[in-house]
Amino acid sequence: MDEPPLLDELAVDAYRAAVRAGVFSDEAISEELGVEPARVGEARKALEELRLLGPLGDDERIRIPLDPEIVEAELISPLEMAIAERRRRIVRIHEQLRSLGQLYRSIEQLRYEENSIRVLDDAAEVRREIELARHRCTRERMSLQPGGGRSAELLQQDLAQTRELLRRGVRIRTLYQHTARASLATRAYVKRVCEEGGEIRTAEELTERIIIYDRRIAFVPKERNGREAPGAAVVTDPTLVAYLCRSFEATWQVAQPFSPTDVESGAGTGERQTGTELRESILRLMAMGLKDEVIARRLGMATRTCRRYISALMDELGASSRFQAGLMLGRQEGGAKREGDALAGGAGVGTGG
Repeated sequence: MDEPPLLDELAVDAYRAAVRAGVFSDEAISEELGVEPARVGEARKALEELRLLGPLGDDERIRIPLDPEIVEAELISPLEMAIAERRRRIVRIHEQLRSLGQLYRSIEQLRYEENSIRVLDDAAEVRREIELARHRCTRERMSLQPGGGRSAELLQQDLAQTRELLRRGVRIRTLYQHTARASLATRAYVKRVCEEGGEIRTAEELTERIIIYDRRIAFVPKERNGREAPGAAVVTDPTLVAYLCRSFEATWQVAQPFSPTDVESGAGTGERQTGTELRESILRLMAMGLKDEVIARRLGMATRTCRRYISALMDELGASSRFQAGLMLGRQEGGAKREGDALAGGAGVGTGG
């Protein structure tokens, strides 16, 4: 935004009149310009602040206009000297910190090599390590976020950090579970991130929350006990980090894109596909005889929500109990398998003829 001029139009007109007269007289300039004396007094104060008016000899009562070029040199010289000093200080800071930075990185590299897996119990220390890894990240951040939608506060914090990485040219890829699509806060976050170049997909099941920076360092949280944030393992071993990256890529390939189009419409191809996958996942886990709580945890949804899904599916199957639903699902799967085998056998006979 443009800054306002140091002198307004009236001050400039008053200075011009003073230069012509050789002296600044409030009464004469007020009469010449046709303005109130009080306004001329304000213009005089503005001119004095810029040192464009000075006393005539030892007489402080009479003010005369001064040469702007001389005034400019008087005003700018101290500023230029201060800028030059700040630049010299910046150079000294760069030189000192760069030499210390080389020392720090050499020792840190040895520490990583000696401790390829470090377990941090303090959540604050984990946050510091993640912040450091984010600051150093230059190529890519991959993250798995199991469970349903995250809180609006956490998403807002992550949005600022993610946008900063995207502005630096870092590729952002994030995996959520399908149930996160129902969260309004998550949908708004996804829309913002995708519009700025991030990539987000959802999958049926995710095992653990993992963050990987530059395929070099990974953060795997410890099991949560109670409401307090857990610690984490900081993994720098190349073999283990490569394994985690391959696991991420395998899930990424079969996951469904969570795009701004899906966010806006709420019923895009991705939404329909994930709805079908979620239904099939619940049926499959029911057939395995898992309890509601286990199914809900594996699919990243609330137990109450999971029970509503199960109730609707049982009504759809016409089953009166979980046991009966399991039997019906088993028969359906067996029938589908026999049908597939028959089709495969028929195709083989036709080919041989």
